[in-house]
Amino acid sequence: MSTPSTIHAEALAVFQAMPSKHLIDYIVENFHDKHRAQLPELINLARKIEDVHNDHEACPAGLAELLQSMYQELESHMMKEEQILFPMLAGGIYPSGPIAVMEEEHDQHEQMLAELLELTHQNQAPRGACGSWIMLYEGLNELVKDLQLHIDIENSILFKQADKPASSGHGNGHCCGGCQ
Repeated sequence: MSTPSTIHAEALAVFQAMPSKHLIDYIVENFHDKHRAQLPELINLARKIEDVHNDHEACPAGLAELLQSMYQELESHMMKEEQILFPMLAGGIYPSGPIAVMEEEHDQHEQMLAELLELTHQNQAPRGACGSWIMLYEGLNELVKDLQLHIDIENSILFKQADKPASSGHGNGHCCGGCQ
């Protein structure tokens, strides 16, 4: 029987074989677009739970605000990747400075996920929770799983593609200035 970590490792191995351009397209379509759809729905559900169940001891007070902050941070991060970094990577340019910034932001996203998990008791709805609360935590579990895989693919594979021999050479003879 496969464990979640085994499945995660197998997924990473599949992505390892993909050319940068295909991997970038996959990331945008399967993670960026998905996060943009997930978070507004989760924010609305969190607000509902906080409003309706504010007197319950397990109510995740502040969750909607945390999710809103995550959404803003992720949106800014994803736009920088899509508009600046990903076109460079797709062209065979691997600027160390911008990659380091994205990795640092990934660390911040992971810290926010840890805060989310602490606030929601590891996304475990309390006994007798309503359907909306259960749906919220199921959605949060999916977000956590998706975002962790997303970060791992970028940090472990996409950003490390520069270590592979490139057929086109670094920027076809042009340097972006991030090599120094």
